[in-house]
Amino acid sequence: MTEEAIQAKQSAQTDLAKVTVALTNPKSPSNVGAVMRAAGCYQVDQVLFTGKRYAMAAKHGSKKLATDTKKASRIIPLTHVEGFENVKQSLANIPNTAKIVCVDLVEGATPLPHFHHPEHAIYVFGPEDGTISQHVIDAADEVVYVPTIGCMNLAASVNVLLYDRLAKTELAKNEAVDADNELIRQSRDTNNKVKVKVSA
Repeated sequence: MTEEAIQAKQSAQTDLAKVTVALTNPKSPSNVGAVMRAAGCYQVDQVLFTGKRYAMAAKHGSKKLATDTKKASRIIPLTHVEGFENVKQSLANIPNTAKIVCVDLVEGATPLPHFHHPEHAIYVFGPEDGTISQHVIDAADEVVYVPTIGCMNLAASVNVLLYDRLAKTELAKNEAVDADNELIRQSRDTNNKVKVKVSA
């Protein structure tokens, strides 16, 4: 990504955030890095986190965000906040229409396949070794879970949720092959030039 593109993206961050990913006291810099990469792939506006474990682990680790191989953290803010219950009031760039959506294996939650994503969302994820606190669940507009046998790790859960959001949008329903091919050309690795054989 060019410096001009990075600056344009950073200046756009002053606009209201459509999609925010919020991590509850994450402990693993590798997981946070992988979340940042997912945020870049799925056009997240910002990533928030609570707690001190990530900052402490990153401070003492030599590879702070090594799994963010696309360097999304250069254009997507990663910001520490005190909590998520009043996040709409405490951050100026979150619109009043944003819904707090907790994503965790919580009894009574809506299965992700049946969930309709709001236009503006703050997706709150639990930590790698725990869950979202009851008071954050109580403050949420929605609580959803990914139906799995056992639980996924934090970064995997973020990827699945964000892909589900993308798959359910009107943009994803565009059946124009040319538009899809352009997206593929922009997104794939530079060593990937493979094409599907066109039938006669």
